[in-house]
Amino acid sequence: MSNEPFIIFELVGTKYAISSQMVQRMEMIEQITPVPNSPSFVEGVVFSRGQVIPAINLRVRFGFEKIRYDIRTRLIVIKANDRTVGLIADSAREFVVIPADAIQPPPEAICGLSDKYLTGIAISGEKLVLILNCEEVLKFSNNSLAAFGNS
Repeated sequence: MSNEPFIIFELVGTKYAISSQMVQRMEMIEQITPVPNSPSFVEGVVFSRGQVIPAINLRVRFGFEKIRYDIRTRLIVIKANDRTVGLIADSAREFVVIPADAIQPPPEAICGLSDKYLTGIAISGEKLVLILNCEEVLKFSNNSLAAFGNS
């Protein structure tokens, strides 16, 4: 079994992981330009390293309460489904290697809408980490994000 590196971020007090192969960079939130008639989870667009990218608020996307951004809030820029997108998380700063055999499928008890966003659950240190399925998170967004001309 191989070990895979992940970026760990926090959302509503829960740790999530994204494969580091998808992550292009992490940034502080500076200026988000709202876009009219965008889905509620699309905060707007940001200009990052010469590129205009949509910014998705993961709290809103997952049905949690929206909060004000603070110094810990991060924009995690990923590339998935041939799109570059910024994911807004409460905080992000850890980089961990999780052994493949430590990743378990999501329990059947959470099957349904919630489990489609997860590829697995692992224990890192003494904390549970939910491993995000970015393709599913962006699946609904792909059609919505097409209007932004992002590819």
